Amino acid sequence: MKDLLGFLNTNRKPVAFAWSMTFLSSFGQTFLLSLYVPELLRIFEMSKAGFGSVYALCTITASVIMLTIGHTIDHKPVKKITTLVLLALAISCFFLGYSGWHIAFLFIAFTGLRLNGQGMLTHIGFTLMSRYYDRDRGKALSLTSLGFSVGEAVFPLIISAVFLHYGFRVAAVGSGVMLICYAIMVQFMDLRGFDRQQAQARGLSWRELGKAFGRLIRDKRFFIIVSPSFALGFISTAIFFYQYVFAEEKGWSLTLYASFFTAYAITRFLLSVAGGIWVDRYGARKLFAFYLFPMSAGLLFLAFVDHILGALVFLILCGITMGIAGTVKTAVIAEVYGTSMMGTIRSLFTMFMVLSTALGPLVVGALLDNGLPFVWAVFLLFCLMVLAQLNAMRILKVPRKRESVTL
Repeated sequence: MKDLLGFLNTNRKPVAFAWSMTFLSSFGQTFLLSLYVPELLRIFEMSKAGFGSVYALCTITASVIMLTIGHTIDHKPVKKITTLVLLALAISCFFLGYSGWHIAFLFIAFTGLRLNGQGMLTHIGFTLMSRYYDRDRGKALSLTSLGFSVGEAVFPLIISAVFLHYGFRVAAVGSGVMLICYAIMVQFMDLRGFDRQQAQARGLSWRELGKAFGRLIRDKRFFIIVSPSFALGFISTAIFFYQYVFAEEKGWSLTLYASFFTAYAITRFLLSVAGGIWVDRYGARKLFAFYLFPMSAGLLFLAFVDHILGALVFLILCGITMGIAGTVKTAVIAEVYGTSMMGTIRSLFTMFMVLSTALGPLVVGALLDNGLPFVWAVFLLFCLMVLAQLNAMRILKVPRKRESVTL
């Protein structure tokens, strides 16, 4: 911990900027968007599966766009890219606020929120830290990932309070105004140090980009790394998207269930810090080989324990996996592939991660609408996660790559 605090003290500005990216990504994350779901279901009179289909289509669209623009962080000025993403995210919040006018507004809103929030802001923060640091990469990434924990602890409370007193439209528009204010603040930041770390003087052509992605997908290391990330995104998004539906089916107090998220946020916070220290000490590959197992066990508690304490155990175990994941997923890519084209490489992995978050609510919503009991839906998710983790254990046989990868 002393080393982590010392690192933060000497690297405060770059780490704070990367942290702000993951913190503000909350506006495009499922845990926050799920607060809007009950009201949107009422407005559009849609079934859970129907709404999940819209959400999935928007997220898939965002993942495809992400694949085409994620590489820009390798060769464009960081300030320019960040400002454009923040403004696009703010506009998406405005569309969300007025989505009741027409479902097309909802489609634009969700696509923009998923692309710029969950996708690009997270991508910018982690790419910059993994490229900017080598020996202390784990610490930098763990501090960056703390933005998720703080966002999960703060924004639901704020948005819920605004919901209660002013309605969902004010909450969405207010979020957009906040993002615009931060975009203005970015103009006064000195981000030239990040630009000097860029390894590419120019962007890749469409043909070069296609070839690069083709080589990555054909590489056996790709499936080893992407499968647990895909499973985690698929399962966590599905669970959190329908969490209050699950709680109602179990007969749990929604207020008490919501209060348990404090334990989740604290656990994720602590493991985010510990994960960074462990990555620097033991290497990302060793952690990557086992980080899904805590949440796997938690899914069994969620499925088969009827007492509400089963939810508490699940959220704590989930916090362990999610805390470590924030650091280890990016660190293992840097260890295996190098960092010279980190933006390009990570954009492909991010595309699959975003895609997984689209399919999770869609598939689980369809299963629930077709009468599959909650218990067996969660058990199927448990089986998927265990299979993904067993495949991830193959990473231990992949050597660390210290030189930059050539695509």
